[in-house]
Amino acid sequence: MSDEILINVTLPETRVAIVENGVLQEVLIERARRRGLVGNIYKGRVSRVLPGMQAVFVDIGLERAAFLHVFDLNAAERERSPAGLIEEIFREGQELVVQVVKDPIGAKGARLTTEVSIPSVYQVYMPFSKVNGVSQRIESEEERGRLRAVVETFQKEHSAGGFIVRTAAEGAEESALRADMLFLQKLWNSIAQRTRTAKVRTQLHEDLPLSMRVLRDLQRGRVEKIRVDSRETFARLLKFAKEFVPETLPLIEHYGGERPLFDLYGVEDEIRKALERKVVLKSGGYLIFDQTEAMTTVDVNTGAYVGGRNLEETIFKTNLEAAQAIARQLRLRNLGGIIIIDFIDMQDQDHKQQVLQSLQKNLEKDHAKNCISEVSSLGLVEMTRKRTRESLEHILCQPCPCCGGRGVLKTPETVCLEIFREIIREVRQYNVQELMVLAANEVVERLLDEEADMLSELESFLGVSIKFRAEAQYNQEQYDVVLL
Repeated sequence: MSDEILINVTLPETRVAIVENGVLQEVLIERARRRGLVGNIYKGRVSRVLPGMQAVFVDIGLERAAFLHVFDLNAAERERSPAGLIEEIFREGQELVVQVVKDPIGAKGARLTTEVSIPSVYQVYMPFSKVNGVSQRIESEEERGRLRAVVETFQKEHSAGGFIVRTAAEGAEESALRADMLFLQKLWNSIAQRTRTAKVRTQLHEDLPLSMRVLRDLQRGRVEKIRVDSRETFARLLKFAKEFVPETLPLIEHYGGERPLFDLYGVEDEIRKALERKVVLKSGGYLIFDQTEAMTTVDVNTGAYVGGRNLEETIFKTNLEAAQAIARQLRLRNLGGIIIIDFIDMQDQDHKQQVLQSLQKNLEKDHAKNCISEVSSLGLVEMTRKRTRESLEHILCQPCPCCGGRGVLKTPETVCLEIFREIIREVRQYNVQELMVLAANEVVERLLDEEADMLSELESFLGVSIKFRAEAQYNQEQYDVVLL
């Protein structure tokens, strides 16, 4: 089976599912009220220079100032400082054109670059660069040379910037390549024209909607079908494809069935499972995913799996299956940053190498750049995966209002003891004869049952009367001690 792309559209949200060989591998979500910013170009103003971090904060009209590091400047700007110091390049209040390369994530603002790049079907145009390149996925040296010659000829004729030739350009006719480059150059000229007259904090260019980006960026030859369940979006995709990617026209079809498209392919169930900590393997083993601010950890366990001729063989097979499942889950959950994988300890060095190679092979289809280390002496694999947008969990979920995102709550016993300490504190501070404790039902039940003897002793010792009232709206950790 080949790859399929499913596009589910409702008024406030567009979801794209990428299915490879019948298995969901990736989910992309874009909401009308909270569209991603990656690829957008803005006219901003430097709000603060940070010499110690070699970076500046830039006001581009978002809730939080965006971040621009000296490494993300284009070559012309870096040349303005022989020592490469950010404070010699920018000053507070200075205006500049920037592009978002990473969406705001958590408490962090957007990440910016001044090395603007505009993607199209066959190329990525970099107006501030003169360097050309060809995708590494195009392996034929003859084809690479042909593509490079077409780009360099166009660059000289039109005094254009740099171009990166995308994988989709392999085998494309020269006329199509030149038309694509001409379109990109005209688009940049219109953006540059707006820059001269636009006010600061203005968005100069917005990337395409998710459904059209998928058409632009999909890998030709691998996709067998693109199914969309909205007639309006279907019509827009046909129009876009006819103008920019005519070879995809036969792939696009409208799905008008009564059963929801994502239900037909089991996508909804897979999304639900991707929000859980535990991932069960077919063998009976399982994975545990824990996503934190600093990193994501993955723990591999044999679980109910006891197959194999011996313990080492059982562990090896579990780790091999886990490597495949982890690669898929990283894409599906869109986990980025530092990732630590705790494979089950293996004694055989050949087994360690095979597990590592399996992980690397299964990550080859991942569009996000990743880097994997060797298996450590503790059986850990450290890796990084480029993060440009929020994870699936952060898009669809919010921190628990009861535990504040910790994932645990204090036990009723712990809360009861806290209440006792608070009562002692209140009685010693104020001259009171009677108190009212407001708490969750589970806590009040424990106070009146298992903690009744201690409560009686406390009342006698303090000389006060204590009343209780269960509050349905309180979570297990909430309580109030009220003076009567």
